[in-house]
Amino acid sequence: MSDNTSDNTVVRSSADHPVVDVRSWKQATTAEQRARAGLEARGRVPLSSHAKWQVRANRRGVIGLLEEQSHQRVQSLIPLRYYRMSASAFTFYRGTALIMANDLASTPVTGIPVQCVGDAHIGNFGMFYSPSRRLVFDINDFDETTTGPWEWDIKRLAVSVEICGRANKLSPTACHNAVARCVHTYRERIEQYSHMNYLDMWYDHLDVQESLDRYEYTQNGKRNRTLRDAAAKALMKDSNSAAAKLTYLDGDKLRFKSKPPALVPIAELQDYADLETMQSRLEALMNDYRHSLYQDRRHVFDQYRYHDTARKVVGVGSVGTRAWVSILTGRDLDDPLMLQMKEATESVLERFVGYSPYATHGERVVQGQKLIQSTADVLLGWAKFSEGNAKRRDYYVRQLWNGKGSIDIDHLNEFTLSDLSRMCARCLAHAHARTGDSIAISSYLGRTDEFDRAITSFADSYADQNDEDYALFRSLIDSGELPCSKK
Repeated sequence: MSDNTSDNTVVRSSADHPVVDVRSWKQATTAEQRARAGLEARGRVPLSSHAKWQVRANRRGVIGLLEEQSHQRVQSLIPLRYYRMSASAFTFYRGTALIMANDLASTPVTGIPVQCVGDAHIGNFGMFYSPSRRLVFDINDFDETTTGPWEWDIKRLAVSVEICGRANKLSPTACHNAVARCVHTYRERIEQYSHMNYLDMWYDHLDVQESLDRYEYTQNGKRNRTLRDAAAKALMKDSNSAAAKLTYLDGDKLRFKSKPPALVPIAELQDYADLETMQSRLEALMNDYRHSLYQDRRHVFDQYRYHDTARKVVGVGSVGTRAWVSILTGRDLDDPLMLQMKEATESVLERFVGYSPYATHGERVVQGQKLIQSTADVLLGWAKFSEGNAKRRDYYVRQLWNGKGSIDIDHLNEFTLSDLSRMCARCLAHAHARTGDSIAISSYLGRTDEFDRAITSFADSYADQNDEDYALFRSLIDSGELPCSKK
């Protein structure tokens, strides 16, 4: 429930020292010692302490964090960013990872580190091709990944389940049940991974084809085709379909269509001095990306010929970051490859947990993804370049559509929300087991549902906080203090 006090939250600047120390954690040698360390962490930070969140109204200070991010982005796209975020409390939540990180920094922390996803909401999980061309389900957004507390990820996911349920007009009981099942699955899978041989755990993954039957039926016996329908669409999303949708044939070249502001060919951009300069910068970007690849994958990339590039607006919270798509062809014009080059900036977690050890944020994203995923894109790489005398910009590069598919989260019922949340929780537990101390985390969580109940309570309260912040955000748009436009 909300109180009527104004916000007095201290929003920390990136120049401050880290306020959450997880990097001093020393993993013990034996399984017994690691289990004991988890129990000791529980003694310092009781499971029930994770339930607490006091809702505050009128938090103008944390809305300022969104404006801080916007200052670093393409200014002409900021009204579109706010427009997309303003659609619902859930779209607002998708764009406020920095606000939640700021809030989580003031909550109890176990001190057990993992490679955090950083923005593990339910919409950042989906389908894509593995290197063996099997469709898998896993985390698919790593812009904010860095070393951090494992519980921040599960809290981010749990709250997103609650908010998603509310957005779909589900009852409070249905929302709470979905959150509880999500957290229970996370706790259960962490325990299973803590008993597995490390390589067996490392290679585990959620194969979509093998999972269809498991998630195809609801508790009342009715067929649930949500996953199957999403899989069918994902199988159709590749570079061929991307080229067919986004490009046209101009002589012997493929050129991008013009669909501003979502898709703008570089020849039409007004933000750059001249096309020749832009082309030279893209060439430097591609060359730097090429050198980030392993030699065998560099060989694959070298078989393709460049055609054209466009700026493409992506996501909700990401709108305004610089994102490009390039079309290349291999054997002939019927063999396209669509690459996305997306700007990588400071993770929203870094100001609270310490800065990344990687030389660039592009490498931070890529290396984090490779640690978390067992099936990363074979053409995943990173690059950097400077725009004249401007600051260096970091990018990561991947295939635009590589069997990419997402669940329709806007039409989930209580059963499909529960199924999807459990799938996400399994993937998140796998990410944490791969990159952290699963024995210590499992020992900390224990075998009761105390943690499940605590996070369910937290998710309910923080969803109320999100509603408060969203209402303020909308009021600032309505008053003209924040710009908002779909164009």
